[in-house]
Amino acid sequence: MSLFRLIIQEMQHRKINFLLGLASVVVAVACLIASLTLLQADEIQTTFILEQKAKDVKQAGAELEDAMRKITKGLGFNILILPANQDLNEFYLTGIVSGSMPEENVKVLAESKIVTVNHLLPMVAKKIIWPEKKCEVILTGTRGEVPLLHRALKKPLQQQVPKGTMVMGYQIQKKLGLKPGDQTQLMGKNFKVTQCYPERGTADDSTVWINLEEAQELLGMQNLVNAILALECNCKAKDRVAQIRDEIGKILPGTQIIERGPPALARAEARNQAHASAVAAFEQEETNRLQIIKRHADFAAVLVPLVVLGCGAWIGFLSLENVRRRSTEIGVLRALGLRSVQVFGIFIIKAFVIGLIGALIGYFVGYGIGVTWGNLPASVNPEEVLFSGRWLLLSLIFAPILASLSSWVPALLATRVDPATILQEG
Repeated sequence: MSLFRLIIQEMQHRKINFLLGLASVVVAVACLIASLTLLQADEIQTTFILEQKAKDVKQAGAELEDAMRKITKGLGFNILILPANQDLNEFYLTGIVSGSMPEENVKVLAESKIVTVNHLLPMVAKKIIWPEKKCEVILTGTRGEVPLLHRALKKPLQQQVPKGTMVMGYQIQKKLGLKPGDQTQLMGKNFKVTQCYPERGTADDSTVWINLEEAQELLGMQNLVNAILALECNCKAKDRVAQIRDEIGKILPGTQIIERGPPALARAEARNQAHASAVAAFEQEETNRLQIIKRHADFAAVLVPLVVLGCGAWIGFLSLENVRRRSTEIGVLRALGLRSVQVFGIFIIKAFVIGLIGALIGYFVGYGIGVTWGNLPASVNPEEVLFSGRWLLLSLIFAPILASLSSWVPALLATRVDPATILQEG
């Protein structure tokens, strides 16, 4: 009788033993493959989540930063470029600029490579008595913002006042009873009221805005301005005002730079904090996901070896029990001429076959568990990212070797069965 036939009969005759051994290999391989597959699924899911989170954070951060930019931008011009001859003490006491400088300065600034400010707006402003109305007002002449030539055009913070029109502050409009659409005279010149601002609680309530060129003509300040308004950029320097002064001072020597309204630093910090909060949220999510993967990996590093060792021990126990129960049969086969190496081969080859079949079944069981519990995104095909020919080959090598090694000692014991002793006992 051939060795192969003996092995087949052995499996058929000892079905329970064969199935228990096969089940132990299936469990060991399935546990190993399921752990590897679930860890890979964790990494894929983490990558997918972090990519989505990065997009969301980037979008949310951009939206938040843009919202903060719009809020701080809505606060208005906060940098004031004043003439060299302006007495700052007088300005702080009265709020009026008495000095003047060439209007050409704003053109020089716009054509430079300045990076610390934008939204340049030249203006004249003077406290006068409105002759026709016999009331004191702040007459302000303004034009459209002067764009920086090295930057893309930005939406202006303040719209240009067309010639022949007038914009009025709340208190002046209330005192004079004028409303949009009314015609009025200022210093002998006709104007149409186009807009009346709501109450602001500042000097703007007592201000009248007209076109810059007309204001220069009425005030005798042709080609001169009292100040240039600007909005600071979101620079990264801690002392932004000092940086602005340094840069503008090199372009317009002798001018004075002051900050008005909400501090430039507070504006920039608001934007930077908005961006930082978005980045921190993403980093926290990334840390949490990596910690989850590490916990799973640590758990698998303990569980898988225990299961493999347990299954190996179980296969060895089954093989040993099989040798003990079949000692008489082994003795008879030895008496009929079966050599020790053939007896050894029956048990080792049987264990190898159990390992091979168990590995094949166990791989797909473990793969199925990994796919089922892996919670992969719907857009990901499990067969493309989780199925591994390398792991299948590893299982088909690892499991038969494990089963064979577990059966090695019982197989050696089987070869030492003395047929004479067994036959005498029988």
